[in-house]
Parts: sequence; C-alpha cells; structure tokens
Amino acid sequence: MIRTDFLRQLDSFNLVIKKKIASSFTGERRAEQVGAGLIFRDYSNYMYGDDFKHIDWKVYGKTDRLYVKRYEEDRNLTVHVLVDFSGSMDFGSKIKKYEYASMIALGFSYIALKNNEKFVLAAFDDKLDFFRANKGRAQIASMLYYLNNKKPVCSTKFFESLVRYKQLIHSRSMVVIISDFFCDVSEIESILLKFKKNRIVLIQVLDTLEKKMNIEGDYDLVDLESSDRLHTFIDPFLRKKYFEQLEKHQADIRSICGEIKADFYVVNSDEDVFDVFYRILY
Repeated sequence: MIRTDFLRQLDSFNLVIKKKIASSFTGERRAEQVGAGLIFRDYSNYMYGDDFKHIDWKVYGKTDRLYVKRYEEDRNLTVHVLVDFSGSMDFGSKIKKYEYASMIALGFSYIALKNNEKFVLAAFDDKLDFFRANKGRAQIASMLYYLNNKKPVCSTKFFESLVRYKQLIHSRSMVVIISDFFCDVSEIESILLKFKKNRIVLIQVLDTLEKKMNIEGDYDLVDLESSDRLHTFIDPFLRKKYFEQLEKHQADIRSICGEIKADFYVVNSDEDVFDVFYRILY
C-alpha cells in the first residue's frame, strides 16, 4: 500500500520547486516581470523599438501622445506527473516499484497543490490513463485512492503513450516521468526531444535487488511484461555483465538528458521518500 506519512515533510519544499525553475520560465503564481501576457499592468511612454501593436490608440486620440500597454506574463506552472504502470514495475523485494513511484508522484502533486500550481497526473502501461481530480483538499485523498487501485499490466507502450500525452501540453511545463526506463534508449531519446521545450525530470525507480544483484545460484527468471521464462545460473561473471549493461543504459540516458538539459535521477525503492525530494529539488 502507498504511504502518505511523508507528505507533511514536503511542506518545506513549497518554495524550492519555484526556485529550481524560475530561472528558466516559471514561478509560483505570476512573475513580476513585464512581457507579452494576458494581464494588463500599466502604461509606459512609447520608445523607439516598442511594438506598435501595444500602442493604445484610444489614449493617443485623447492625449496626442503615444503610450504602450504593459502586461504581466501569466507564468503559472503546470506540473505533469506521469507514472509507469507496466509489468516490470510490479517487482519489489520490500515494496513494489509502482507503489514507490506512486508515492513520488503523490509528493510532486502535493507540492504543486500547496503552491497553487496546476498539476496533471497520468499513468501509462499499454495505454494512457488520466487521474480525474476532485477539487480542493479532496484531491490528494482521491488521488491516493486512484493510485492504490491502479495495478500494473504486462505490456507497455512507453513511446506511444508519451507521444500522445505530448499533444496535450500547450504551454511550457514541468514534466516528471517516473519509471524504471527498461526500454530502448532510442525511444527515451525520441520522447525527450519532443518534450525538450519543457523542464523535464526523469526518475528511475529500481529495487535493491536490481541495483545490487546480490544473489547467486540457479534461478528461474520471469519477464514481467512478456511472461517469458529463463532458467539460468547467476554467477560473478553474469553479475558483472549485468552491471555493465545497467551502467551503460543509465549512462546513455544521462547523456541524452545532458544534451537537452533534462534531469535524471536514479532512486532506490527502499530510499526514504523525503530524501529523494531533497535530492531532486535542492
């Protein structure tokens, strides 16, 4: 089951999420800077180089002087939180990866709600599924109910689901994708390029066993997405090859993220959730 005891600890991050992204494009509520927005602020004298379309011709007709309308940019942040519910997330030695991912998703939504920011929560597996939010404080409770009753399915359509989701984003946003990212790196790259105008945070959730592979001997391995089975003997050589592949996969993701200035974090499902947020938002 998904824990919620950590949420109150996240109150200290009310301003951190704003500080982290304000230099790029958004902040809490409205920014005080003047720009081409929808909220009228005041007038200023026309100066050479000002856009003619901002001149108030009615004022000119009355005063015979040129004044330019100034606006505050409406820079409300929309936080999009996407959680992987594919079969591989249904693994965990202490807590299932999808349950841990759900707690992180709940945390981001809680912070956004506390900061009066818009947020959208969606889950993806072989299809895209949206959480339909209630209003007010009931949102967190209804979101918890949704996540507790959402279960992983075998297959996943990582690329197709996120491409479809991108079509729903119409303003620069913060996009948080929580997954184990056990998919082709080329798909991850294609998705990130489509989202690159936004602030992107990738959070890879791994179980302790997946990170340490501290087992040895005969095992029947089951692919949780295809149900394929493989009987194998895990020895030091196989563990070494596994770590090489895992490290290469993560290095490739980091490289792609570095090129488009996205953030990539690897978290362990037995890590304290507060510590995860401290690491990500500080």
